[in-house]
Order: sequence, then structure tokens, then C-alpha cells
Amino acid sequence: MAKVDVLVPCYNYARYLTDCVRSVLDQSIKDVRVLVIDDASSDESLEVANGLSAADKRVHVIGHAHNRGHIATFNEGIEWAASDYFLLLSADDLLLPGALERAVDVMENNPDVVMTYGQCLSWHDENPMPRMVPGQEYTWSRHDLLKEICTTATNVVPTPTAIVRTRTQKAIGGYRPSLPHAGDMEMWLRFAAHGAVARIDAMQAIYRKHQAAMSNAYFAEMLSDYRQCQLTFDSFWELYGNRAGVSLGLQAVARRALAERVFNHGILLLRRGRPKDGVQLIREAFSMEPQLSRRPPLWRLFKVPGPEGRQRAFSAIRSSVARALGLHLKQEGASQRQGM
Repeated sequence: MAKVDVLVPCYNYARYLTDCVRSVLDQSIKDVRVLVIDDASSDESLEVANGLSAADKRVHVIGHAHNRGHIATFNEGIEWAASDYFLLLSADDLLLPGALERAVDVMENNPDVVMTYGQCLSWHDENPMPRMVPGQEYTWSRHDLLKEICTTATNVVPTPTAIVRTRTQKAIGGYRPSLPHAGDMEMWLRFAAHGAVARIDAMQAIYRKHQAAMSNAYFAEMLSDYRQCQLTFDSFWELYGNRAGVSLGLQAVARRALAERVFNHGILLLRRGRPKDGVQLIREAFSMEPQLSRRPPLWRLFKVPGPEGRQRAFSAIRSSVARALGLHLKQEGASQRQGM
């Protein structure tokens, strides 16, 4: 019977840790090991982890004396993994019943599949816990993950559902320290370059959304996110551009798709009356893909459904221009006073 190792990195998630670990231990596949790595939490995370380990010998615990960050913690867990299959599951997320069995069945019967992923339920933790139904019927299919990521320039894989072959994980290595906020997408690109990827048509995990989520502060800085995405593609093509089965044509597709994403976000900010931020993103898009600047699709600025939507867009634009002009006149007046 196949064995599965699950890494649970934890930082100040004591209140969620028990539910997360139990969602693994209660899987239909019982031959699992769970490694909780507490990254020097200031709450009771380490105490909770030690209690779980005392209650079930399948749970192992490492406690950091000093915070090492999530990339170092992830890579420590990858080094520890020794079973047939591996999953990285954040301490605030949950596996759904049968998730491991579905993924293992696919990979056990299809040696070319090196990674599986499935659907993920987003849950705001102020709402009641979703009902977890065991024994889901499901289908699966091989999926051209490399092509989809390049054509959308987005991470389409819900991380709590990504169950992989451990030997492939060891072969491709750990997470890149230079990509602290785009490491997942870059990792999935590497897996897609090393073998087949299967998409399971079933709910595999629950992604918890809450105010304390570690990613909340980061996603307020979308420009940094986009630049990390660009670095992800650059890193991948540098390492795998000459690999058999990797189409070099996708490199240009990915560059264009990312520039389009950034441009569209800039247009959205202009509509919402944030001209400075919008223009900054549009300039960033042009720097990513200079051809986009030759015929920029500025008509998207006015593509708002319905008369009411168009009126809101025009109002936002007028307000943005008025604010910009007001700031300019104010600065001009200050310069004149200084010259007196």
C-alpha cells in the first residue's frame, strides 16, 4: 500500500492546527506521516503540535528556535519526505475525505503522472464549517498544466490539493528563495516539465480565508506580485527552455499573457478613480511586453456593461482628472509662492 507524507508548516496558527492535522489522520489512507514544523510561533502552536504527536505516533514535530520563513520551512519538509507521495498543507487548510486516496489511485495506476490536483473550496471561517461528504464520485484527466499557466499567467493549482510523487519532488528540488510569493506557480511549472499532470474532478481540500491569513498583507502589493510572476517565468525558461516537450513558443505567450493581466488591472484602477496606481501598472505592462505599448487596447477603459456602468466609469475618470489637475495647480501655486 502506498505511503503519503504530509508537511504542515505552522506559524501562529494554533487555533487551526488540530483540525488541519485531523483532516489528514482521518483520511481513508492510514499509512501517512505528518510533519508539523512550527516556525517559532508566538502562540501555542508548538504545544498543540506536541499534543497531537503524543496522541498519534504518525505525527512528528520540529520546532524552530528562530523564525526561518516559509521557503526554508517548506524545503526542510521536502528534505524530510521519504514516502511515495507528498503534500504540503498549510496549518489553516483542511483535506476533504478521500482526497489522498483519489490522488494515490490515479498515480499508482498511471506511472507517468507526477502530480495531481483538484478542486478546492474557499471557506470564510466566520461561516459554519462546510459539510465534508466522504466517498465523492470523481473523474480525472491528464491536463496540459504548462500550457494553461502560460496562457493565463496565473497559478491555477490550489496548493492544498497538489499531491505529488516524492521522487519527482526530490529530483526537481525545493522552492526558490528568490520567489517567496510566486514559488508555488514556479514549482508546478517544474512538475509539468517532468511528467504528466492529472486534474481530479472532485473537491480535494478546503482553503480557509480569514483576517489573519499570512498572504493578506502581501496581496495588497499587486505590483510586487506581478514582478514575481515575471521572475517565475524567466527562471523556468532559463532552466527548462531546452527540455524535450517544452514548447519555446509558450515563452512569448506567457510574456504577453502576464502583460495583459497587468494592463487590465491598471485599467481597472483607472476606472475606480486611482489614476496614479493605474498608470503605474500600465507602464509596468508596457515594460513587460513592449509590443503592447504600440497598440494599447485603451478601449477597455470604457468597456463597462450597461448605461449605469458606463456612467460610473465616466464619473470616475472625470474625478481622477479633476484630482490630477487640482494637484498640478496646487503644486504650481506653491512654486510661484516660493519664487516670490
